[in-house]
Amino acid sequence: MNQPLILTFDMGTQSARAMLVDQNGNIVKKAQKRYEPPYISRQPGWAEQRAEFYWESLCEVSLRLKEEAKDLWNNILAVTITSIRDTCVCVDSDGKPLRDAILWVDKRDAHGLPKIPASTKAAFCAVGMYDSVKLQRRMSACNWIRVNEPDIWKKTYKFLMLSTYLKYRMIGQYVDSCADLIGHIPFDSKGRRWMKVNDMKRCIFEIEPEKLYSVVEPGEVMGRVTQKASEETGIPEGFELIATGSDKGCETLGLSCFEKTKAALSFGTTATVQITTDFYMEPLPFIPAYPAVLKNCYNPEVQISRGYWLVSWFKREFGMKETQEANALGISPEELLNRRLKEIPAGCDGLVLQPYFTPGITMPKAKGAVIGFSDVHTRIHIYRAILEGINFALMDGLRTMEKRGGLKVKDLYVAGGGSQSDEICQITANMFGLPVHRIQTHEVSGLGSSMIAFVSKGVFSNIQDAAESMVHISSTFVPDMVEHKLYKAIYNEIFQKIFPRLIPLYKKHEEIKENLHVTSIPRL
Repeated sequence: MNQPLILTFDMGTQSARAMLVDQNGNIVKKAQKRYEPPYISRQPGWAEQRAEFYWESLCEVSLRLKEEAKDLWNNILAVTITSIRDTCVCVDSDGKPLRDAILWVDKRDAHGLPKIPASTKAAFCAVGMYDSVKLQRRMSACNWIRVNEPDIWKKTYKFLMLSTYLKYRMIGQYVDSCADLIGHIPFDSKGRRWMKVNDMKRCIFEIEPEKLYSVVEPGEVMGRVTQKASEETGIPEGFELIATGSDKGCETLGLSCFEKTKAALSFGTTATVQITTDFYMEPLPFIPAYPAVLKNCYNPEVQISRGYWLVSWFKREFGMKETQEANALGISPEELLNRRLKEIPAGCDGLVLQPYFTPGITMPKAKGAVIGFSDVHTRIHIYRAILEGINFALMDGLRTMEKRGGLKVKDLYVAGGGSQSDEICQITANMFGLPVHRIQTHEVSGLGSSMIAFVSKGVFSNIQDAAESMVHISSTFVPDMVEHKLYKAIYNEIFQKIFPRLIPLYKKHEEIKENLHVTSIPRL
């Protein structure tokens, strides 16, 4: 074997990628399929897709990659799969999906749930967790299916994450990595196993133990490619499938953020800040740290659920001019908008945005807000305020994790669509007051997944050696500490105070709606 390679599949929300990764961190060959559409919304806020669609897409990119890299196919050491989180699939006893997969972006609410036992409710109330528990129960797809599709639930043999379903199709076994089991399921992240039946939090996710499956640690061999999967994917029968982790967890590893002094920022649909620790630490009260793709390590994470979705929202609602100009120039609207960021000073001439457009577990009453409008403000002020608002929220999350863990982050590493912009990276460095690093590829999740496999196969003795060989900084953005001083003042004196001041108004607005039986105003 001249050049050992890992065949890695990255199954995202928008596309499927198959890539061959070498031990120097090069994406030697890649095949990609964009989903059209990425999901189906049969009701407002719903997001579903055929579970088989993801397997068919994996097979399609695998066969195309094999065709384009025939001379490299025999160099494959092993296979890995990393995929989106919190996306569920119900299968029957034959492994056939009983309904479409419900994606992580789905916003349906489950109502009519069984009441929580009084003693358990009292315990949740005593620690200030009851509102969050109610929200978690409503947001859980398993609870919605149980109430609204009882026949489907009765026939459900296994309640799988998308990652588990894809691995079942590949190796014929119901098994997954503990670092993939991130979602609205009864998983004990600290223990890296399923919750015990008598766990108090088990009532949040009503899934019978027999509907669950085996769990292994990252780096373990999960099974081997079956004959049927070989015929469908072109991967030789018997190849090992190595356990790795979710797309975010692999992304953090692929950025080399396995030391406590580094933080990974992901500028995707959901924006996140994630660190790696060798001890269990809740990033926020009642929010678990996820099992990392490194054994005995964890990934505390703070999410901004609407993140860079806000950029898409802005482009759709306010960016028609830039969209037309960008089409004429043959560039993306985002690139044109990012060029215009330099027209607006740091702090947006007093415009400050809170990006909490969707309630979260720790902020169940949250809403988005913009303050400071005056006659000097333009659409581009709003665009920059969105980017600054996302960063302020990520700064808030990082500060909280540093305090809770007694840590001090010194370097930031970025990934996701927004990280491809030099302007956004520089603004981020200035706001955090820390150097921001980009690495050699934007296929960071696939890189991290491949690193685990190379260590598992003995090409590297440990993950540190793998990172030294496979992760290379391509750009560093040094903070402007004068601008940072301004941003720090805005964060401390304004941003942090917006939500506490507005929460009584948010609650009052909900009361008014309930009293008048108003649900939402239809769009014309």
